[in-house]
Amino acid sequence: MTALPETTLAVGGERRVPVPDPIARDYVLLCLRLDQRAPGLVDGYYGPADLKAAVDQEQLRPPGTLADDAAALRARLDAEVDEPDRRGWLAVQLTALETQARVLAGADVPYVELIRRCFDFEPVRRDEAVFEKAATGIDELLPGPEPLADRLAAWDAGLVVPPERALVVLDWLVEVVRERAAASVGLPDDERIRVRLTRNQPWTGYNWYEGGRRSRFDVNTDLPIRAPDLIHLAAHEAYPGHHLEHAWKEVELVERRGRLEASVLMINAPECLLSEGLADLGHEIVSPAASEPDLLVELFRRAELPIAADPVASRDIAERAVALAPLRRRLQESRVNAALMRHADGRPHDEVLRWLIEVGRFAPDVAAKRLEFIEHPLWRAYVFVYHDGEALLRAWLDAVPPADRPAAPRGARPAAAPPPRDRRRRRRARAGAR
Repeated sequence: MTALPETTLAVGGERRVPVPDPIARDYVLLCLRLDQRAPGLVDGYYGPADLKAAVDQEQLRPPGTLADDAAALRARLDAEVDEPDRRGWLAVQLTALETQARVLAGADVPYVELIRRCFDFEPVRRDEAVFEKAATGIDELLPGPEPLADRLAAWDAGLVVPPERALVVLDWLVEVVRERAAASVGLPDDERIRVRLTRNQPWTGYNWYEGGRRSRFDVNTDLPIRAPDLIHLAAHEAYPGHHLEHAWKEVELVERRGRLEASVLMINAPECLLSEGLADLGHEIVSPAASEPDLLVELFRRAELPIAADPVASRDIAERAVALAPLRRRLQESRVNAALMRHADGRPHDEVLRWLIEVGRFAPDVAAKRLEFIEHPLWRAYVFVYHDGEALLRAWLDAVPPADRPAAPRGARPAAAPPPRDRRRRRRARAGAR
C-alpha cells in the first residue's frame, strides 16, 4: 500500500499541499525573497504557508546574495532532481531569477541580453513591411476616403461596450468559453473564477490565480472596451487560458506530482513565454474564426449595441470584425519593435509613441497605454512573450496530427454560411451602399 504524501497548510489556511522537497523549498524561498526586493515579480503564490511566513519575518537579503542563491540552487539540480523535464524547467527559471537579482544588485545587462536570459529565447525585430501589408488588408476591409487611422477609430467607436453593460457581458462570455473549454480540454473539479472591473493599470486584462482552483479576472477600463476584444480577453485570461492552465497545473503538478515549485508563479521568466502563448492560442480553441461571427452577433445583442437592432448589419460587422482580427494582431506586433527601439536603441519616448501611431496604426490614447506598459519597470521586458510564445506553441501544435487535436465544441462550430469569396462581395456591396 502506497503511503500518502506528507502535507502542510497552504497560504490562506483552508487547504493543504504536499510538503516540498529541498529543491522546491529553496526555489519557493528564493522567489518570495526576490518579490520583496521587486514587488510584482511573484504573480501568484498558493504553496506552503510556513515558507511565506518565514520570508515575511526575516531580514531582507541583498540582491547580490539572492543572485548567488539562484546560481547555487541551479548547480544542485543534476544531483538532486531525477526527472529531466523538471530539471530543465528549473534550470532556465533559475537563470531568469539570477539575472533579475543581478540587475537589482546594479549589474548593467543590455536589454536584448536581458530578454535572452529571462525568457530563454532570442528576440526578433519585425520587418516593417509586415505592418504595411496588414494595414493594406485593413484598408480593403474598411474602404473609404478618410485616413486609415480615422476609419479604424470610427469602426472601433461603433463597437464600444457601454460601461454599465461590461460586467454583465463579461460574466456571460466567461461562462460561454468555460462550457466550450469543458467540452474540448476539460475542467478540474470545483474550479471557479470571478470577474472584476478596475482602472489605472498598464495592462488590458489580468488573471490573479489564488490557489484552490480559484482566480480573479480583472479587466481594465482605462480605455473603451471593444466588443470583439472581449472574446479574446475571456479566452486568454479565463478559459482555456491562464485560469484553466493554472488550475490544471495545481492539480497535476502540485497535488499529484508534488512539484511545489509550480505553486509560485513568476513574472519575467520562461514560464511566461509558454503561459502567454498558450493563453493566446486558447482563443481559437473556444472560438474558431469560422464560428466567431455567431458569437459576436449574440455579444452585440447582450451589450445592447445599436447595431444589434439590424440583423443584417450586425452579421456583416461581425464577419468583418473576424476578418480584421488577424490583421490587427499583426499590427499589435509593432509593440515588439517599439520595445527594442525604446530600450535597446535608446529612442526617446515621443519618437516611439509617434512610431506606434504611424506604423502600428494605434489610436493615440491606445498607443500611449501600450507604451506605458513597455516603459513600466516590471513589464519592460514582457511584451515579447505574447506573439513569440504563441509562435513557439503553434509550431508544436502544428506538428500534432489533426486527429489528436481537441475537437471544436458544439457551440463553436460554424453555422451555414456562404463561401468566403461570396462573403467578401457581400461586404463590399454593403460598404458601397452606406
